[in-house]
Amino acid sequence: MNRTASARLKPSVALWGLILALVIACAVSVGAALHQSAAGADRSVPGSSLPQEPGPVEPARGAEVVADGVVTEEDGILPDGVSVFDDAYPGIARLSGELGDALRRAAEDAAREGVVIHVNSGWRSPEYQDQLLQDAVSDYGSKAEAARWVATAATSAHVAGEAVDIGSFDAVAWMSTHGAAYGLCQTYSNESWHFELRPDAVRGGCPSPYADPTQDPRMRG
Repeated sequence: MNRTASARLKPSVALWGLILALVIACAVSVGAALHQSAAGADRSVPGSSLPQEPGPVEPARGAEVVADGVVTEEDGILPDGVSVFDDAYPGIARLSGELGDALRRAAEDAAREGVVIHVNSGWRSPEYQDQLLQDAVSDYGSKAEAARWVATAATSAHVAGEAVDIGSFDAVAWMSTHGAAYGLCQTYSNESWHFELRPDAVRGGCPSPYADPTQDPRMRG
């Protein structure tokens, strides 16, 4: 290569070096901006993989039943895995005495066969029941269809403390087979998990369940 050609190349090399430096600087700036944006968005986007702000503190026992329209454990909401012996929860503690006793006897015998009787729902406040009914109307599209699954607060056996919804397939199967011996019966064919106390069932067996709550005369009150 002669001196003239070499002289012509020097400005090009300098120019490319300047361009490369600008590209690197831009990439660093964009990366920093994206990091700050992700950190800010993380505080408000559920499910983010980054650390999130702490959620609301669980209300203390004895707090208001409904705060800003939100039901709490004081309304009967139960976390997963609650047993019939967990009477620290109002959803268990406020069941009628006879129903609670029957459930505990059944649970003790079921445990001997390796079956744990969990309760998904027990006693409910009227506010909780009203919310469930509103949600059902929204989900099913009409009050008539929702009534096949959720009673009003005025007619619900849950609000009266006279019904439980049993969790897990094994527990429901065990209760379906053995529940009558404790007076515990499935009330509705479309809700195999829903049990109520029928004391006469201990001797005569459980009555045939209603197809759904709309067939139950008590729901017409």
